[in-house]
Amino acid sequence: MAGNDDDAPLEPTVFLVIGRVWDNEDDGPEAAVPIHVMLTAPDDDSAVRKTLEALAGEGFAEAELDQIGVLEGEPDDPTYEGAYQDALSGNVAVITFRD
Repeated sequence: MAGNDDDAPLEPTVFLVIGRVWDNEDDGPEAAVPIHVMLTAPDDDSAVRKTLEALAGEGFAEAELDQIGVLEGEPDDPTYEGAYQDALSGNVAVITFRD
């Protein structure tokens, strides 16, 4: 019987969530701050829930999540180096792109 990889430890699934946040509820679209969030979760729904909880914990009043995807390994862009490692450690890494 051929061996398989079922006994090999599985890498955690790292999600990338892309969206926008606002510091105040009354702010308009021009005040939106683009964000990328990296985290591990068992499924999409859990990833969205953990993302929203982390954003609320960071003090953001509003959030819109536009895209969610699964990363296939560590990103090449140095912007995400620490965030990816944080996600693998079980943290929710929030990257904001403020002007």
